[in-house]
Amino acid sequence: HTHKHTRAHGTTLAAMAAFRGGMNRLPKVASGAIYALAGAAGLAFGVKESIYTVDGGHRAVVFSRLSGVSDEIKHEGLHFRVPWFQWPIIYDIRSKPHNFTSLTGSKDLQMVNLSLRVLSRPESARLPKVYQDLGTDFDERVLPSIVNEVLKSVVARFNASQLITQREAVSRLIRDTLMERAREFYIILDDVSITDLGFGAEYTAAVEAKQVAQQNAQRAALMVEKAKQERQQKIVEAEGEAQSARLIGKAIQENPGFLQLRKIDAAREIAATVAKSQNRVYLDSNNLLLDVQDQDIDLEKLRPKKKK
Repeated sequence: HTHKHTRAHGTTLAAMAAFRGGMNRLPKVASGAIYALAGAAGLAFGVKESIYTVDGGHRAVVFSRLSGVSDEIKHEGLHFRVPWFQWPIIYDIRSKPHNFTSLTGSKDLQMVNLSLRVLSRPESARLPKVYQDLGTDFDERVLPSIVNEVLKSVVARFNASQLITQREAVSRLIRDTLMERAREFYIILDDVSITDLGFGAEYTAAVEAKQVAQQNAQRAALMVEKAKQERQQKIVEAEGEAQSARLIGKAIQENPGFLQLRKIDAAREIAATVAKSQNRVYLDSNNLLLDVQDQDIDLEKLRPKKKK
Protein backbone atom coordinates (compact mmCIF):
# COMPACT_ATOMS: atom_id res chain seq x y z
CA HIS A 1 0.00 0.00 0.00
CA THR A 2 2.79 2.42 0.78
CA HIS A 3 4.43 1.64 -2.63
CA LYS A 4 1.25 2.50 -4.58
CA HIS A 5 0.86 5.78 -2.79
CA THR A 6 4.45 6.80 -3.59
CA ARG A 7 3.97 5.99 -7.35
CA ALA A 8 0.79 8.15 -7.54
CA HIS A 9 2.46 11.04 -5.85
CA GLY A 10 5.39 10.90 -8.30
CA THR A 11 3.00 10.95 -11.30
CA THR A 12 1.28 14.08 -9.98
CA LEU A 13 4.56 15.85 -9.50
CA ALA A 14 5.63 15.01 -13.08
CA ALA A 15 2.38 16.40 -14.51
CA MET A 16 2.74 19.63 -12.58
CA ALA A 17 6.31 20.01 -13.75
CA ALA A 18 5.25 19.51 -17.39
CA PHE A 19 2.50 22.15 -17.01
CA ARG A 20 4.96 24.63 -15.52
CA GLY A 21 7.36 24.00 -18.42
CA GLY A 22 4.63 24.70 -21.01
CA MET A 23 3.65 27.88 -19.27
CA ASN A 24 7.23 29.02 -19.34
CA ARG A 25 7.55 28.39 -23.14
CA LEU A 26 4.27 30.29 -24.01
CA PRO A 27 5.59 33.90 -23.43
CA LYS A 28 8.58 33.17 -25.65
CA VAL A 29 6.33 32.21 -28.60
CA ALA A 30 4.04 35.26 -28.14
CA SER A 31 6.93 37.69 -27.90
CA GLY A 32 8.42 36.29 -31.11
CA ALA A 33 5.17 36.90 -32.97
CA ILE A 34 4.97 40.43 -31.65
CA TYR A 35 8.52 41.13 -32.74
CA ALA A 36 7.75 39.77 -36.21
CA LEU A 37 4.66 41.95 -36.56
CA ALA A 38 6.54 44.99 -35.34
CA GLY A 39 9.32 44.33 -37.84
CA ALA A 40 6.85 43.95 -40.71
CA ALA A 41 5.07 47.17 -39.72
CA GLY A 42 8.36 49.02 -39.50
CA LEU A 43 9.41 47.71 -42.90
CA ALA A 44 6.10 48.75 -44.45
CA PHE A 45 6.39 52.19 -42.88
CA GLY A 46 9.96 52.53 -44.10
CA VAL A 47 8.98 51.58 -47.66
CA LYS A 48 6.04 54.00 -47.55
CA GLU A 49 8.23 56.85 -46.33
CA SER A 50 10.93 56.05 -48.88
CA ILE A 51 8.79 56.58 -52.01
CA TYR A 52 6.66 59.45 -53.28
CA THR A 53 4.71 60.19 -56.47
CA VAL A 54 4.78 63.30 -58.67
CA ASP A 55 1.41 63.67 -60.41
CA GLY A 56 0.84 64.89 -63.95
CA GLY A 57 1.34 68.62 -64.43
CA HIS A 58 3.59 68.79 -61.33
CA ARG A 59 7.30 68.92 -60.59
CA ALA A 60 9.23 68.35 -57.35
CA VAL A 61 12.44 69.54 -55.76
CA VAL A 62 14.07 67.65 -52.87
CA PHE A 63 15.26 69.25 -49.64
CA SER A 64 17.95 67.43 -47.65
CA ARG A 65 18.86 68.04 -44.05
CA LEU A 66 22.49 67.58 -45.01
CA SER A 67 22.88 69.49 -48.31
CA GLY A 68 19.77 71.73 -48.55
CA VAL A 69 17.74 72.17 -51.74
CA SER A 70 18.87 69.94 -54.58
CA ASP A 71 19.26 71.35 -58.09
CA GLU A 72 17.71 68.22 -59.55
CA ILE A 73 14.07 68.53 -60.60
CA LYS A 74 11.89 65.46 -60.25
CA HIS A 75 9.45 64.86 -63.10
CA GLU A 76 6.19 62.94 -63.12
CA GLY A 77 6.29 59.40 -61.74
CA LEU A 78 7.53 57.37 -58.72
CA HIS A 79 10.67 58.49 -56.87
CA PHE A 80 12.70 57.40 -53.80
CA ARG A 81 14.02 59.37 -50.85
CA VAL A 82 15.78 58.78 -47.55
CA PRO A 83 13.21 59.04 -44.75
CA TRP A 84 13.66 61.86 -42.26
CA PHE A 85 16.73 63.16 -44.14
CA GLN A 86 14.94 64.12 -47.37
CA TRP A 87 11.44 65.28 -48.31
CA PRO A 88 9.98 66.54 -51.61
CA ILE A 89 8.44 69.98 -52.32
CA ILE A 90 5.90 69.56 -55.12
CA TYR A 91 4.88 72.43 -57.44
CA ASP A 92 1.89 72.67 -59.76
CA ILE A 93 3.30 73.96 -63.05
CA ARG A 94 -0.08 74.31 -64.79
CA SER A 95 -1.46 77.78 -65.53
CA LYS A 96 -3.67 79.20 -62.80
CA PRO A 97 -5.98 82.22 -63.19
CA HIS A 98 -5.71 85.29 -60.99
CA ASN A 99 -7.98 88.36 -60.97
CA PHE A 100 -6.72 91.76 -59.88
CA THR A 101 -8.42 95.16 -59.55
CA SER A 102 -6.54 98.43 -59.30
CA LEU A 103 -7.78 101.99 -58.81
CA THR A 104 -5.35 104.38 -60.48
CA GLY A 105 -5.22 107.77 -62.19
CA SER A 106 -4.96 108.60 -65.88
CA LYS A 107 -2.81 111.28 -67.51
CA ASP A 108 -5.63 113.84 -67.25
CA LEU A 109 -6.14 113.00 -63.55
CA GLN A 110 -9.27 110.89 -64.00
CA MET A 111 -9.74 107.95 -61.62
CA VAL A 112 -9.81 104.63 -63.49
CA ASN A 113 -10.93 101.31 -62.02
CA LEU A 114 -9.14 98.58 -64.00
CA SER A 115 -9.69 94.81 -63.65
CA LEU A 116 -7.10 92.38 -64.99
CA ARG A 117 -7.10 88.59 -65.50
CA VAL A 118 -3.72 86.81 -65.47
CA LEU A 119 -2.78 83.18 -66.22
CA SER A 120 0.50 82.36 -64.46
CA ARG A 121 2.76 79.38 -63.77
CA PRO A 122 6.28 78.92 -62.39
CA GLU A 123 9.26 78.41 -64.66
CA SER A 124 9.82 74.67 -64.20
CA ALA A 125 13.56 74.82 -64.90
CA ARG A 126 14.07 77.33 -62.04
CA LEU A 127 11.96 75.66 -59.33
CA PRO A 128 14.87 75.26 -56.85
CA LYS A 129 15.53 79.00 -57.09
CA VAL A 130 11.80 79.74 -56.78
CA TYR A 131 11.63 77.68 -53.59
CA GLN A 132 14.72 79.29 -52.10
CA ASP A 133 13.61 82.87 -52.85
CA LEU A 134 9.81 82.80 -52.77
CA GLY A 135 8.58 79.49 -51.36
CA THR A 136 5.53 77.62 -52.54
CA ASP A 137 3.15 80.64 -52.47
CA PHE A 138 5.25 82.57 -54.98
CA ASP A 139 2.26 83.86 -56.97
CA GLU A 140 0.55 85.37 -53.92
CA ARG A 141 3.78 87.06 -52.89
CA VAL A 142 4.77 88.53 -56.25
CA LEU A 143 1.80 89.04 -58.57
CA PRO A 144 -0.33 91.51 -56.54
CA SER A 145 2.54 93.96 -56.15
CA ILE A 146 3.88 93.86 -59.71
CA VAL A 147 0.39 93.96 -61.29
CA ASN A 148 -0.52 97.05 -59.29
CA GLU A 149 2.81 98.66 -60.15
CA VAL A 150 2.52 97.99 -63.89
CA LEU A 151 -1.13 99.12 -64.10
CA LYS A 152 -0.37 102.44 -62.44
CA SER A 153 2.66 103.12 -64.64
CA VAL A 154 0.89 102.26 -67.92
CA VAL A 155 -2.45 103.97 -67.23
CA ALA A 156 -0.63 107.19 -66.26
CA ARG A 157 0.61 107.47 -69.87
CA PHE A 158 -2.87 107.77 -71.40
CA ASN A 159 -5.81 110.14 -71.12
CA ALA A 160 -9.17 108.76 -70.06
CA SER A 161 -10.53 109.00 -73.61
CA GLN A 162 -7.44 107.22 -74.99
CA LEU A 163 -8.00 104.32 -72.60
CA ILE A 164 -11.33 103.75 -74.35
CA THR A 165 -10.39 104.44 -77.97
CA GLN A 166 -6.97 102.72 -77.74
CA ARG A 167 -7.92 99.85 -75.45
CA GLU A 168 -6.10 97.24 -77.57
CA ALA A 169 -2.85 99.19 -77.47
CA VAL A 170 -3.19 99.73 -73.72
CA SER A 171 -3.83 96.01 -73.16
CA ARG A 172 -0.81 95.05 -75.28
CA LEU A 173 1.47 97.46 -73.39
CA ILE A 174 0.26 96.15 -70.02
CA ARG A 175 0.79 92.55 -71.16
CA ASP A 176 4.33 93.10 -72.47
CA THR A 177 5.42 95.12 -69.43
CA LEU A 178 3.93 92.67 -66.94
CA MET A 179 5.43 89.61 -68.64
CA GLU A 180 8.87 91.19 -68.60
CA ARG A 181 8.48 92.13 -64.94
CA ALA A 182 7.29 88.63 -63.93
CA ARG A 183 10.24 86.93 -65.62
CA GLU A 184 12.50 88.55 -63.05
CA PHE A 185 10.84 86.29 -60.44
CA TYR A 186 10.86 83.15 -62.66
CA ILE A 187 7.10 83.40 -63.30
CA ILE A 188 5.64 82.83 -66.78
CA LEU A 189 2.44 84.66 -67.76
CA ASP A 190 0.53 82.81 -70.48
CA ASP A 191 -2.19 85.44 -70.85
CA VAL A 192 -2.96 88.96 -69.62
CA SER A 193 -6.29 90.60 -70.50
CA ILE A 194 -8.35 93.58 -69.36
CA THR A 195 -11.74 92.35 -68.16
CA ASP A 196 -13.25 95.66 -67.02
CA LEU A 197 -12.48 99.34 -67.46
CA GLY A 198 -14.53 101.80 -65.42
CA PHE A 199 -14.38 105.50 -64.62
CA GLY A 200 -15.63 107.70 -61.81
CA ALA A 201 -19.24 108.91 -61.68
CA GLU A 202 -18.25 112.48 -62.54
CA TYR A 203 -16.33 111.51 -65.65
CA THR A 204 -19.10 109.17 -66.79
CA ALA A 205 -21.67 111.97 -66.40
CA ALA A 206 -19.38 114.36 -68.31
CA VAL A 207 -18.98 111.87 -71.16
CA GLU A 208 -22.74 111.36 -71.38
CA ALA A 209 -23.32 115.13 -71.38
CA LYS A 210 -20.72 115.55 -74.11
CA GLN A 211 -22.38 112.88 -76.24
CA VAL A 212 -25.78 114.54 -75.79
CA ALA A 213 -24.30 117.92 -76.76
CA GLN A 214 -22.68 116.43 -79.87
CA GLN A 215 -25.97 114.81 -80.89
CA ASN A 216 -27.82 118.09 -80.42
CA ALA A 217 -25.18 119.93 -82.44
CA GLN A 218 -25.46 117.39 -85.24
CA ARG A 219 -29.26 117.67 -85.17
CA ALA A 220 -29.05 121.49 -85.31
CA ALA A 221 -26.59 121.30 -88.22
CA LEU A 222 -28.98 119.04 -90.10
CA MET A 223 -31.86 121.42 -89.49
CA VAL A 224 -29.77 124.36 -90.74
CA GLU A 225 -28.79 122.42 -93.83
CA LYS A 226 -32.40 121.45 -94.42
CA ALA A 227 -33.49 125.11 -94.11
CA LYS A 228 -30.81 126.12 -96.62
CA GLN A 229 -32.01 123.47 -99.04
CA GLU A 230 -35.63 124.54 -98.65
CA ARG A 231 -34.69 128.21 -99.17
CA GLN A 232 -32.69 127.33 -102.25
CA GLN A 233 -35.60 125.27 -103.53
CA LYS A 234 -38.00 128.19 -103.06
CA ILE A 235 -35.58 130.49 -104.85
CA VAL A 236 -35.36 128.10 -107.75
CA GLU A 237 -39.14 127.71 -107.86
CA ALA A 238 -39.64 131.49 -107.74
CA GLU A 239 -37.10 132.02 -110.48
CA GLY A 240 -38.81 129.32 -112.52
CA GLU A 241 -42.23 130.88 -112.02
CA ALA A 242 -40.85 134.34 -112.90
CA GLN A 243 -39.23 132.96 -116.01
CA SER A 244 -42.46 131.15 -116.88
CA ALA A 245 -44.45 134.36 -116.40
CA ARG A 246 -42.04 136.28 -118.61
CA LEU A 247 -42.31 133.66 -121.32
CA ILE A 248 -46.11 133.57 -121.09
CA GLY A 249 -46.26 137.38 -121.21
CA LYS A 250 -43.98 137.41 -124.20
CA ALA A 251 -46.07 134.71 -125.90
CA ILE A 252 -49.30 136.64 -125.30
CA GLN A 253 -47.70 139.79 -126.56
CA GLU A 254 -46.50 138.14 -129.71
CA ASN A 255 -49.65 136.02 -130.21
CA PRO A 256 -52.90 137.13 -128.47
CA GLY A 257 -54.48 133.77 -129.25
CA PHE A 258 -52.09 132.03 -126.82
CA LEU A 259 -54.29 132.96 -123.85
CA GLN A 260 -57.35 131.50 -125.49
CA LEU A 261 -55.43 128.30 -126.25
CA ARG A 262 -54.46 127.98 -122.57
CA LYS A 263 -58.11 128.37 -121.57
CA ILE A 264 -59.06 125.55 -123.89
CA ASP A 265 -56.34 123.30 -122.42
CA ALA A 266 -57.47 124.10 -118.89
CA ALA A 267 -61.13 123.39 -119.82
CA ARG A 268 -60.08 120.06 -121.32
CA GLU A 269 -58.22 119.02 -118.15
CA ILE A 270 -61.16 120.02 -115.93
CA ALA A 271 -63.59 118.10 -118.14
CA ALA A 272 -61.37 115.00 -118.01
CA THR A 273 -61.17 115.21 -114.20
CA VAL A 274 -64.94 115.61 -113.84
CA ALA A 275 -65.53 112.67 -116.19
CA LYS A 276 -63.33 110.34 -114.11
CA SER A 277 -64.94 111.33 -110.83
CA GLN A 278 -67.43 108.88 -109.21
CA ASN A 279 -69.60 111.75 -108.06
CA ARG A 280 -72.43 112.94 -110.26
CA VAL A 281 -72.01 116.42 -111.69
CA TYR A 282 -74.82 118.26 -113.47
CA LEU A 283 -73.79 121.00 -115.87
CA ASP A 284 -75.87 123.24 -117.98
CA SER A 285 -75.44 122.66 -121.69
CA ASN A 286 -74.39 126.24 -122.11
CA ASN A 287 -71.74 125.93 -119.38
CA LEU A 288 -70.49 122.42 -120.27
CA LEU A 289 -67.25 123.83 -121.59
CA LEU A 290 -66.95 126.30 -118.70
CA ASP A 291 -67.77 129.37 -120.70
CA VAL A 292 -65.34 128.43 -123.38
CA GLN A 293 -68.09 128.66 -125.95
CA ASP A 294 -68.90 132.21 -124.82
CA GLN A 295 -65.53 133.37 -125.97
CA ASP A 296 -65.25 134.58 -129.48
CA ILE A 297 -62.31 132.66 -130.70
CA ASP A 298 -60.65 134.14 -133.68
CA LEU A 299 -58.87 131.32 -135.46
CA GLU A 300 -56.88 133.81 -137.42
CA LYS A 301 -55.37 135.05 -134.16
CA LEU A 302 -54.30 131.54 -133.20
CA ARG A 303 -52.18 131.24 -136.25
CA PRO A 304 -48.62 132.41 -135.82
CA LYS A 305 -47.76 135.67 -137.51
CA LYS A 306 -45.65 135.56 -140.60
CA LYS A 307 -42.40 137.34 -140.45
CA LYS A 308 -42.07 140.09 -142.99
